[in-house]
Amino acid sequence: MSTSEYFILTKETKINIFGTKLHRIKCIKTFKYAKEGELGGWVSSDAVVFGDAWISGNAEVFDNARISGNARIFGNARIFGNARISGDAWVYGDARVTGNAKVSGDAWISGDTWVSDNARIFGNARISGDAWVYGDAQVYGNARVFGNTQVYGDAQVSDNAEVSGDAWISGNAWVYGDAQVYGNARVYGDAQVSGNARVSGNAWVYGYARVYGDEIIRYKVINIITDKWSITYGDKVAIGCKRFSISEWQQFSDEEISKFDNNALEFWNLWKTTVFSTWEAHAKINLNK
Repeated sequence: MSTSEYFILTKETKINIFGTKLHRIKCIKTFKYAKEGELGGWVSSDAVVFGDAWISGNAEVFDNARISGNARIFGNARIFGNARISGDAWVYGDARVTGNAKVSGDAWISGDTWVSDNARIFGNARISGDAWVYGDAQVYGNARVFGNTQVYGDAQVSDNAEVSGDAWISGNAWVYGDAQVYGNARVYGDAQVSGNARVSGNAWVYGYARVYGDEIIRYKVINIITDKWSITYGDKVAIGCKRFSISEWQQFSDEEISKFDNNALEFWNLWKTTVFSTWEAHAKINLNK
């Protein structure tokens, strides 16, 4: 049921591939997206379109979908299920937004992308290519997700982060800052990739691993989960939130270690042999040292 003051459902109809009857819309009042008399896209009688939203081209809006604000749906895009598109969002190309997914703000969804389930895309985020965003995943800020990527589960991609290629981000993972994940990389579990970090190739970052700063990861990260802090091996060794080169860890005095945390020295005495022996294996296998 459209409530827009700018268009009506015409008598021109079609049955789409899902068996839903759609009506061509027609602009009845000139506004910023269309002139009076201009034909638009296709809307079902049960979908809701209001505000300054406009559907054009071969785009389809049906089921219980709701389009509002200044949203634009065009090209061959399809919005259906209980999907919500609002704000100044654009959905175009062959993109699909379905399920309970919401796209808002200035977000753009394009290409052959699928956004579904309870996914949320907002801010200035851009989803393109053959990307899939689903589950309870969120992409926001100025984040870019493209290529054949998948972002799903409770994963988040935000700030200026980019996920591309055949990369997968899942679980509770978070990619943010200016980080980039690409190639066949996998980031999952409770892992976080941030700063200017680059994760690529066949790299796996998982568990409670933290990759940040200017670190470049092209391999399966070794992550040891303890009852206190996780120990993550990349170009450097991160223990909890403290990340240093292996030589720096070797040179720290007990007094310096104790200043990191009240329990740091006890932890260090328990785990330092493992830290150094694991580094030797990591350096040989992953760093070719």
